[in-house]
Amino acid sequence: MNLPIGELARRTGVKVPTIRFYEQIGLIAAPPRTEGNQRRYGKTEIDLLNFIRHARELGFEVDHIRELLAMSQEPQASCHQADSIAQSHLLEVDRRIEKLKRLRGELARMIDECGHGRICDCRIIEVLADHGHCAADHVT
Repeated sequence: MNLPIGELARRTGVKVPTIRFYEQIGLIAAPPRTEGNQRRYGKTEIDLLNFIRHARELGFEVDHIRELLAMSQEPQASCHQADSIAQSHLLEVDRRIEKLKRLRGELARMIDECGHGRICDCRIIEVLADHGHCAADHVT
């Protein structure tokens, strides 16, 4: 394969500026260039970008993706570190879910307490103006 960056972006669903960013930070290697200085990509880059895109969709941070990519190059090595990264990420997802539940509860409470009348009596405006009126910590 000898794909230009636009075609690589189309096939992987990763935008051109993002591909360039991943090259800049060393997440993927800079590809060979044509005499006209255009980047050319192959199956390796398609596979890497699909891996990276999927990991990002799951919320993994770039540094963890870098570690996971490095591990993927050692197929016989223990997956202990990969498991540890995924477990840590799962705990963070659970923490976010709990915060979102508190946020949802606070928003529902504000709506329930709103008199649906005039702004001067609106509980939503009152609570937004003074965080002390909130029932729970919901800061993200």
